[in-house]
Amino acid sequence: MSRSSQNILHTSLFVALGVLFVALAIIDMLVGPEAIPVREVVASLWGDVSEEYATIIYKIRMPKVIVAIVAGMALSASGLLMQTLFRNPLAGPYVLGINSGASLGVALFTLAMPLMASTAPWLYNMGVTGMAWIGSAAILLLVMAFSRRIKSISVILILGMMLGSAISAVVGILQYMGTEESLKAFVVWTMGSLSNVTTTQLQIFVPVVMVGIALSFSVVKSLNMLLLGESNARTIGLKVGMARTIIFLATTLLAGTVTAYCGPIGFVGLAMPHLARMTFRTSDHRILMPAATLWGAVAMLMCCLLSDIIARYSVMLPVNTMTALLGVPIIIFVVLRNRNRQ
Repeated sequence: MSRSSQNILHTSLFVALGVLFVALAIIDMLVGPEAIPVREVVASLWGDVSEEYATIIYKIRMPKVIVAIVAGMALSASGLLMQTLFRNPLAGPYVLGINSGASLGVALFTLAMPLMASTAPWLYNMGVTGMAWIGSAAILLLVMAFSRRIKSISVILILGMMLGSAISAVVGILQYMGTEESLKAFVVWTMGSLSNVTTTQLQIFVPVVMVGIALSFSVVKSLNMLLLGESNARTIGLKVGMARTIIFLATTLLAGTVTAYCGPIGFVGLAMPHLARMTFRTSDHRILMPAATLWGAVAMLMCCLLSDIIARYSVMLPVNTMTALLGVPIIIFVVLRNRNRQ
């Protein structure tokens, strides 16, 4: 395919994805227990919505749509960062143990709450979100400390997995010792939710994720160089240590923030970068990064829509179940395709 034809293809795909993105965002605002006319949703974008629907749109549906978009972009971008850095198609945003660190923070809050209230009241006052963030940040500091001494990215990957396993063991002990009520609260958090982020929390959630997205776009040139391998990237002038640090920081801001506010949402960060590669047929991160983030937003909006439709006739399903149903077929396809190439 010639370069001009490829540019036309990429432009057409971005336009199509953009149209799908806008359509899904509007449909998500329409669908719910209470039917809202299309004109009211469109008018709400300019703040001209009737009093009857203002609360539903501004307090419930619009925040949920914004969270779905931002979370989808964050998870997809962090997944692409990890897959390129580790040169592993099955690496996701949680391979560094960030998800496990957030889970430990939440487990300490929900399962060991009485102990924390008496011995560390400042931690108790942080709440679920704060504790998840502290857990994610703590794991990042450990990984960055390891990366200063260890040059092999494969060893760092193994250490991240070991940290995650050790933390999961501690969380298992806390679950075993927790009360029925605290255990239920923790399990509900692990299922993920897009509805728990308030309009006030959005003022923190969105800017932090946008900083992570900006860092992700700032390293697209470095990611292209890392495709050649770290040794070759060094020979052509890449400061691998600096690039690695920025990637780790971006991943923590993206995956850590989404996990803190929405719970551990799986498969989006793993599957959407592959969907971007399959549709755009390129390994250039200048194309892949915006494509992956756009696909992530579309995927989360789709999961949100399907969940709302099912809720009208049955019960509201956790977001993790919807992302698994969407992401698993893509991952299976990737695994089978890679196996056929061997």
